[in-house]
Order: sequence, then C-alpha cells, then structure tokens
Amino acid sequence: MEFIDEGIEEYARLHTEPENDLLKELVRETHAMVLQPRMLSGHLQGRFLSFIAKVYQPSLILEIGTYTGYSALCMAEGLKKGGRLITIDVNEELETFTRSFFDRSAYKEQIDYRIADAAVEIPSIVGPIDLVFIDADKRNYTLYFDLVIDKMRPGGLILVDNVLWSGKIIEESARDKSTQALRDFNTKVANDARVEPLLLPIRDGLFLLRVI
Repeated sequence: MEFIDEGIEEYARLHTEPENDLLKELVRETHAMVLQPRMLSGHLQGRFLSFIAKVYQPSLILEIGTYTGYSALCMAEGLKKGGRLITIDVNEELETFTRSFFDRSAYKEQIDYRIADAAVEIPSIVGPIDLVFIDADKRNYTLYFDLVIDKMRPGGLILVDNVLWSGKIIEESARDKSTQALRDFNTKVANDARVEPLLLPIRDGLFLLRVI
C-alpha cells in the first residue's frame, strides 16, 4: 500500500505530530484483534486528515467507511464547536469495538456512528456538508461521489482513499472489478467541472476534490 522508501517514511513520522494515546491504543488493538489491520489510515495519513479538518474547521463531516474509527477520531479533532461527524459502515461485527473508542474520546457527543448501507443512508443526510472522506467498497466510489456532490458546500472538500490501489491502478494486466472501478472513478472526477482535483501519492493514494 505504501510507495515511499521506508526510511523516508520513518523520517517523516519522526517529524510529524505524534498520535495521542487513544489512537496509539486503537492501532495496537486493531492489529491484535481485527482482520486486515492495514486498512487503518495510520499515523501520517491520520495526521494529514486531522490537519485538513483543523484548517477547514467543518461543521459537518461525513465519513463513508468507518472500519475501527481511527480516521474518524483524527478528523473529529478539527470539528468546529458544536459540529458533528457522521460516520457510516455496514460491518456490524466491528460496532462494539469501534464504539468503545468513540465513547472514550473527547468527541463522543459529536460522533454519529451509523451501521447502515451508505447508499441508502446518504440521501437522508441534510447538508451542507463541509468535508467528506470516502474509504469504503471501491466499486461504489462513483455512486458515493454522485450522492454527496450536491450536498457539499461551495469550497468543501471530498477526500477519497486508496485511489492508487497498491499500484495496480497503472498495471495494464490488472483487470479485476475493483481496480477497473477505481480507474473509472479517477477518470470521472479528474474531468468533473464541479471539482478541482489533486491526486496525492500518500500511502495508497489520496484524491483531494475541492468543490467549486
């Protein structure tokens, strides 16, 4: 998932704000108890999400794909006073684990954690949304984008994870459905006049889409 030299990556971590104790514990527990711990945003990406949220100071954040809650806790650090973060995930098995960390955080009252099908839940959310983070099933990225774009405030930001897909995105031999869905999504948003696109090779690829 990572493309940067390991030594450079470590140097960057050492010169980046550290995770708080709750996030460090969440990382340890996810690796010990949950399948596919590599799905965690991790230190650098988590600090990036926190940084962006602090700059934007959003009143409403929408996250599509909660996993164990690491990225949600990072983004919640930048919420405006009285703001809220809605995070949606379909995996009921992780609910107790994830909610336990939300409940111990300083943002317990601001995080609205929903176990639901995002495609069904998003239409019920009333905007304007300031910040969206999409990190769920790759085949539905285009659907999620289409569902949120008209709910965004002008100048709002949509962040989309895993858009380089471990490098498979540029491998001609990679023709599985998820890879092709990501290629189609990347092409679509890069040419969508409603957003200003910036694709960064952070971790597994992070698309920044500023709503015009």
